[in-house]
Amino acid sequence: MGVIRPFHPGDEDALAAVCLATAAAGSDAAGILTDDGLWADLYLSPYLDRHPDLAFVAEDAEGRPAGYIVATDDTIAFDAWFAEHWWPDHRARYAHTDANARQWAIVAEADARTESSALRTTHPAHLHIDLLPVLQGQGTGRRLIDALVEALRERGVRGLHLGADARNAGALAFYDRLGFARASSPEGAQLFTLEI
Repeated sequence: MGVIRPFHPGDEDALAAVCLATAAAGSDAAGILTDDGLWADLYLSPYLDRHPDLAFVAEDAEGRPAGYIVATDDTIAFDAWFAEHWWPDHRARYAHTDANARQWAIVAEADARTESSALRTTHPAHLHIDLLPVLQGQGTGRRLIDALVEALRERGVRGLHLGADARNAGALAFYDRLGFARASSPEGAQLFTLEI
């Protein structure tokens, strides 16, 4: 069972490697996009930048980061910050003429990033969690969720949501086991909520 600890500056590269190794519905996404860095620049790094205190790292038996959870306590404010401060500084790296179609589609989604779901008001916090296989099935994911939920409770946050790829059967079962409720979802995704 891995050690759970707060995020520390210097963890970024190791966590980006975990992000890439799990970005394709829980599988390795290396080579899917023209620039593999886009995954972390959307689903990891902005959270580390804005809310490092809501980021927790899971270490493997050798003490290497092999999983993480990142979050925001206010999705509306996070999306506004992302659009104004984070994405403009990073977009040019990914929106270039030789980017493949999948990368262009993800860039277009990031350009228009604003959740339309009512979940962002009823369950204002949201998270991203990734674990390498070496830490899966050992309760590490549950411990990361517990650490985050405690940090959110301390801030007075009472609701949390997340989205999972509908093809990621392992993730869907994980959230079901942890007591997340399934919410109405767009095609290809499954949204979950948790009262905290």
